[in-house]
Amino acid sequence: MKIRIKGNSVRVRITKPEVTQLCKEGLVQEVTPFVSGSFTYALRSEDVPDLTADFQDNTITVVLPKELVKDWEENNRIGFSGSVALADGQNLLLLVEKDFTCLEDRGEDESDNYPNPKLQH
Repeated sequence: MKIRIKGNSVRVRITKPEVTQLCKEGLVQEVTPFVSGSFTYALRSEDVPDLTADFQDNTITVVLPKELVKDWEENNRIGFSGSVALADGQNLLLLVEKDFTCLEDRGEDESDNYPNPKLQH
């Protein structure tokens, strides 16, 4: 699982095995250790009407509606996006999507990624 944060937007990309795990178990998470503690980011599926997210105890949790992800591993849907209204009048933009192989080799292990549709004929 990869996370990209910029300003008020959070983008999460997940591999094939992680999509399967999310669909079957309802939770995927990663932990990044630091000298003074750790940072966790997680995807969870729950009985909620819309995509949402929260940050507590050094953990970002993005929550997706169970109804949306129940057959995600079997369909061609790339991802889900949403917006969460914040108390200060701003919005938190969320994007969760399947992770595709890169068009150019970056030296990363992409064996669990989805085939990039731009490379298919």
